[in-house]
Amino acid sequence: MNAMYLETPVGPLTVWEQGGAIVRVDFGKTAAETEKTALLAEAERQLTAYFAGELREFSLPLEPAGTDFQRKVWDALREIPYGETRSYAEIAARVGCPRGYRAVGLANNRNPIPILIPCHRVVGADGALTGYAGGLAVKEALLRLEGVRL
Repeated sequence: MNAMYLETPVGPLTVWEQGGAIVRVDFGKTAAETEKTALLAEAERQLTAYFAGELREFSLPLEPAGTDFQRKVWDALREIPYGETRSYAEIAARVGCPRGYRAVGLANNRNPIPILIPCHRVVGADGALTGYAGGLAVKEALLRLEGVRL
C-alpha cells in the first residue's frame, strides 16, 4: 500500500492507494509517505482543486473495504451532488431500507474514504449537523466550501 500526506484547509490528510485504487483517506498524518504513484499524484491534484473551489466531482477509482450494505450506502453518498445534503432517512430510502436510517448512520460512520465519498453531505432529518470522523468543524467547513447554507 502506498500513502501520501496532503496539507489541506481542514487539516492534514493521508491518502492511501492499493492496487490502482484509493482505499482510504485518514484525517491527520497517519503514515510516512511512500512512493507517490501516478494515482496519488492525481488524487493530490483533484483534492487541491476541490479545496480551491475548482472541482465539484472526483473522478478517482475508489475501492472502500466494507460489507455489501455499507458499499451500497457509500455508492448512494457518491450520488449526492456537490453543494447539496441528504438526510439519513433519505439515504436509507435510496438504498431500499426505508427504516434503516440508523444502519445508514453506522455505514456513514465507517466510510473509509471521507471527502471523496462525501459522507459530510449527510445531515439529520432537521438539517442539523451530526457526527463526523473529522469532527463537526471539518464537516461544517466542507459544507461551507460547497456553498451549503447552514
